[in-house]
Amino acid sequence: MNFHRHGHRHRHRRRHGDGGVSFALFLILLPLVAPLNHASSSILSESNASKLRHSRLFKSALQHQASNEQLSDLWTPLSNQGWKPFVESTSASSSLPESMGYIQVFLDGGLNQQRMGICDAVAVAKILNATLMIPYLEVNPVWQDTSSFTDIFDVDHFVNILKDDISIIRELPDEYAWSTREYYASAIRSTRIKNAPLHASANWYLENVSPILESYGIAAISPFSHRLAFDNMPIEIQRLRCKVNFEALVFVPHVRSLGEALVSRLRYPIVESIDAVGTKYIRQVIDTKDGHGAGKFVSLHLRFDKDMAAHSACDFGGGKAEKLALAKYRQAIWQGRVMNSRFTDEELRNQGRCPLTPEEIGLLLAALGFDNTTRLYLASHKVYGGEARISALRQLFPYMEDKKSLASAAERANIKGKASLSAAVDYYVSMHSAIFISASPGNMHNAMVGHRTYLNLKTIRPNMVLLGQLFMNKSMSWSDFQEAVSEGQRNRLGEIKERKPKQSIYTYPVPDCVCQQR
Repeated sequence: MNFHRHGHRHRHRRRHGDGGVSFALFLILLPLVAPLNHASSSILSESNASKLRHSRLFKSALQHQASNEQLSDLWTPLSNQGWKPFVESTSASSSLPESMGYIQVFLDGGLNQQRMGICDAVAVAKILNATLMIPYLEVNPVWQDTSSFTDIFDVDHFVNILKDDISIIRELPDEYAWSTREYYASAIRSTRIKNAPLHASANWYLENVSPILESYGIAAISPFSHRLAFDNMPIEIQRLRCKVNFEALVFVPHVRSLGEALVSRLRYPIVESIDAVGTKYIRQVIDTKDGHGAGKFVSLHLRFDKDMAAHSACDFGGGKAEKLALAKYRQAIWQGRVMNSRFTDEELRNQGRCPLTPEEIGLLLAALGFDNTTRLYLASHKVYGGEARISALRQLFPYMEDKKSLASAAERANIKGKASLSAAVDYYVSMHSAIFISASPGNMHNAMVGHRTYLNLKTIRPNMVLLGQLFMNKSMSWSDFQEAVSEGQRNRLGEIKERKPKQSIYTYPVPDCVCQQR
């Protein structure tokens, strides 16, 4: 293997033999002629770390060693579940009919919400027999990322994959150059549709948007998030939405390149060694504990930023100061309009409405059978509480990595300060992990569940109601906790769930996006 492939030699944080973790080391490579250029992230001292909320379980989890049978079961890929992606053309004709006009959409939210909006925009253009202008991505008020569609997604690939389904343009013709976001923001405009209901039917668009297209040749829909129904849609429209999501939306080359580098370093980490005469070498780690999990890693999306913590209205053990700070933030951002704040912490946890903290997701993973040899990729933008909040998880899983620990600043330059591009890298890496798990439901969780279901990849869906109740029981033993988790997570490890009425096709792509294998 060429360790110079990406212009970066990664220094693995842990030394061989640390923490009782056993590794088989293989293949001494060329001597290093320069110091490795990435220092490991510092770990805060114990005195600065957040106080453990589940110290009894945590102490037992630290001593836990998974059996070979447990690890084998965990890392074994899903068996064939009788479905395969629908790959036939979604268009009945090889030629497109004459377009009725141009459709513009303006998409807010984060990357994954915008991704769903893009899929719906293609579907609406097909319903209306219109030409789609490449969707406009609004600046997220929280992350302040100005990345456009073309900054994130491979436009050529997008247009080419969908060329037999709809017409797509990158820029409007000169006669419609006036139709911009600024134009619609400055006054009421007759070409803007701003009253599209949530989960509108295909007929709603035909009855309300088609006349605008006929009169003006263009229609701009804003807001557009969640503006197309999931039920009572023609099957060709449903399959087109799947085609956009799972085939047409591919990230730009530099995101894929960085993602590939991270995946390679997670699957085949290297450590630095020094021989008897002081020469530095790098050696590739190729095995863990009897071969189980070799070349594999878990991607974990914590979803524990300040917005999430505040909006949940849950108590995360930070004391009165944290409660007050989150309450003030909640008031400033949402002016008290947070439904969860009407409930007590106990009520919220009983309903499964509190996101798992890093400590709790670590305990869940340990109870499922993962141990301190597991390679963990942390797919998150920011974690509320910083390293102090993550320290418990890192103690349980010392081989935890993120973009900063795996790639140099130079390699990350193109995504620096760009939350959407950073999320795109996390999405790419998570799609290439052996297992994905999220600390709570949300757009990233939903997107991963759907995409990985489509490809029959293992995805752990935490039983939030059960876990909320278990973590309130402060006297529970480790063995009882393990047993309860094992039972409660049964059939929540990637087994296919067919979509029910009103559920999202992007989270539950079966049966709309697939066909039965024969």
